Amino acid sequence: MTVIRLYKGYQLFNGLLLWLPIFYLYQRDIGLTDQEIFGIQAIYYVAFCLLDVPTGVLADRFDYRRFLQLGAITLTAANLIPVFAQNYWGFLGHFLLIALAYSFTSGAGSAYVYEYPGQDDLYKQAEGSARAYSLTGRVVALPAAGVLMQWHFTSPYWLSAAATLIALGIASKLPPLPPGEHHHEKLAVKRAVATLKRDHYLVLLMVQGVAIFTLVRILQANLFQPVLDAKHLPVAGFGVLMAVTTLFEALGAARPNLIRRAMSDLRAVFVLTTVMAVCLALLAPAGLVATIACLCVFSLATGLSFPVQRQLVNDAITDPRSRATLLSIESLIDRAVCSLVIFLLGGYLAHGAMNEFLVHAAVGTVLLMVVVALSIRFVRTKERSG
Repeated sequence: MTVIRLYKGYQLFNGLLLWLPIFYLYQRDIGLTDQEIFGIQAIYYVAFCLLDVPTGVLADRFDYRRFLQLGAITLTAANLIPVFAQNYWGFLGHFLLIALAYSFTSGAGSAYVYEYPGQDDLYKQAEGSARAYSLTGRVVALPAAGVLMQWHFTSPYWLSAAATLIALGIASKLPPLPPGEHHHEKLAVKRAVATLKRDHYLVLLMVQGVAIFTLVRILQANLFQPVLDAKHLPVAGFGVLMAVTTLFEALGAARPNLIRRAMSDLRAVFVLTTVMAVCLALLAPAGLVATIACLCVFSLATGLSFPVQRQLVNDAITDPRSRATLLSIESLIDRAVCSLVIFLLGGYLAHGAMNEFLVHAAVGTVLLMVVVALSIRFVRTKERSG
């Protein structure tokens, strides 16, 4: 379908951020300290928490497509700031605009595809395929990040801005939802809160997703470069390895139905999250080769888990009029926990205790999964008996 193809193209170019493998090194090269770098990351997550629900409400009130366009415009501006403002305030502005851009799209994209007529049965494969397209684009582009940075220091940011401009063009071609398919809901927040109060199962599914999101963000965005640096991988290999791990994630995202053949969606998310946590803990004692293997397995599990968990949450939302708002609330919870974890991460790194952080984060994740699993069983038993 045209809608699915356009959505895949949008995700491909809007996620093509060539600076991902080198942004930590870039900031360090312009004189920022580790404390400043991780401080900016913590502020980014707090900003996202403040912005995500209001933008989700507005997306439910107006038009999902317009918010996808706003996300691409804002991300283009964010990509250009490090070119012209190579200092602490420039990078703070850069990440604040990224927070705004992703708050525009975090709920609107999934809500648009899920609500478009005829996509219900295809939603999980469409979401997974779109993520796979985005990741495949990174596989092709990311190995060049280090070379591009050596050739022209700011080129990864210029090319990222060019990609998001293409995403804007694609978003402008998305067809509107047919009349009657999207309700302009003025009270989306009240409806969303009422839904969460009465639907404990939906709340637990959102909490379940927190573990996946936090593990992925912490390892892929915040610890990827410090871990490889500690394992003595040459800087030129950072982008290549990120491309390799991204390929594994893309393979998982493109085939989410593989895991369904062995177990239910709910059980699959628990199993995959546990696998990710074990990989995180094994990074502490691992050498370089074992580290690469752990990162690949972690990425494969990530690719498989995201579309499955997204489907679970969307299926549990019974009132489509506040879908984007509820998905934004889920994103808010994810980012709030990430902000706290990054704050703790800064303390660990300040004391040279990165390995301890990896183990503690893994143990905390497994314990959270046990609590959530028991809670879901209790809620379901109560619903059946009631």
